[in-house]
Amino acid sequence: MHSLLHQRFLGNEPMTWVIAIGAAALLFVVLMFANRSIGRKLRALSLRTDTKVDDLLADVLSRTSPLVLFVVSAIVGTQALSLRPGVESALTEALWLAILLQVGFWGNGAISFWLERSMQQATSGPVATTATMSAIGFVARLALWSIVILVGLSNLGVDITGLIAGLGIGGIAVALALQNVLGDLFASLSIVLDKPFVIGDFIVVDELSGTVEYVGLKTTRIRSLSGEQLIVSNADLLRSRIRNLKRMEERRVVFTFSLTYQTPTEKLQRVSEIARGVIEAQPQVRFDRAHFKAFGESALVFECVYFVLSPDYNVYMDVQQTINIGLARALKTEGVEFAYPTRTLIVRSAESVVSVSGAGGRPA
Repeated sequence: MHSLLHQRFLGNEPMTWVIAIGAAALLFVVLMFANRSIGRKLRALSLRTDTKVDDLLADVLSRTSPLVLFVVSAIVGTQALSLRPGVESALTEALWLAILLQVGFWGNGAISFWLERSMQQATSGPVATTATMSAIGFVARLALWSIVILVGLSNLGVDITGLIAGLGIGGIAVALALQNVLGDLFASLSIVLDKPFVIGDFIVVDELSGTVEYVGLKTTRIRSLSGEQLIVSNADLLRSRIRNLKRMEERRVVFTFSLTYQTPTEKLQRVSEIARGVIEAQPQVRFDRAHFKAFGESALVFECVYFVLSPDYNVYMDVQQTINIGLARALKTEGVEFAYPTRTLIVRSAESVVSVSGAGGRPA
């Protein structure tokens, strides 16, 4: 028994191996306990707060791999052993690779967390943004694991300069060949992240207008008022001026009406008060002003401005119709007539023209 205790295995006594294995096991237990304890506290904290940072940390920490913790613990435990320099170097490289792999798992978890939250926040639901978000996730994960692999190869002593140069040249070639597609793809990403509009919004783009039905990787589809579907490139869409009518909180309305020139002056002073009374009598309306605006070619022009406290177009039209009827009724009671386009032609006799010309004037 005494000889067995002093027998060396791979250059180390049995007691040294026991110490190394015990240290590795203890470290593994501590790491697992710390990971679960911190994870529980973060999840409990995330339920009490509105911030997403603790949710992100809890989700990322749950991606910690027990296998990676075991490998890290085992390698750290070997520090108690006397090993050949080549073996120690290999174990050190394995330790860094394990840590790098775990960083990749955490990064992948952060990407998944962000994508899930982005899809949940989309007012249109996940159906409309699944393709775009999946593409974004694929690109992000591809970039993440490419970096992990390159750093891992560099840590193993592989010269990655040529590989990076080759990837760069290949990436430039692909970007030039697919520049239009990539432009639409990044425009789709901008729409998803910046949200100038979402599914269901009524937008006006130059001379086109309609309700957004779908936002894809390359195009956005809009259903026009006349029924046809308009398909617009995402890049062209973002280069245009977009008016999002769905996000209107209230509607400013300007309308005019005209009275005849035969309207008495004392009644002109009352027209603005009549218009104000009719407008203020409507629900969901905030009156702004009513003025005698101008002397028109054939009428006296009044201008009124008010706000409808609802973005609904049908509500606006109902209010405007009620105002028009109220104005017509009130002005008729007042004895004031609406004007219609007229033109007065004055005809003069030939003698009058001659006499004016003879006096040095111009014929009328």
